[in-house]
Amino acid sequence: MHFIWTLFIGLIIGAVAKLLTPGRDPGGFLITICIGIAGSIIATFLGRALGWYAPDASAGFIASVLGAIVLLVIYHAMRGRRVA
Repeated sequence: MHFIWTLFIGLIIGAVAKLLTPGRDPGGFLITICIGIAGSIIATFLGRALGWYAPDASAGFIASVLGAIVLLVIYHAMRGRRVA
């Protein structure tokens, strides 16, 4: 059940992260949502590993946004280096 909640939060986080991250998003909205979901999952597992969350708890909104923004910045950097 917590994994489903993490996915749902990730969908919202992807949209918020897209709005907060400057620059043009080369991957489009679907990629941003997937990055939001990944950011939420990473924030959940990192928070559990650091002892910030209980084993059955999911990451909060702010941690998920931060995780997604970090992933978006990495994605933009990697995408910007590619030469078409």
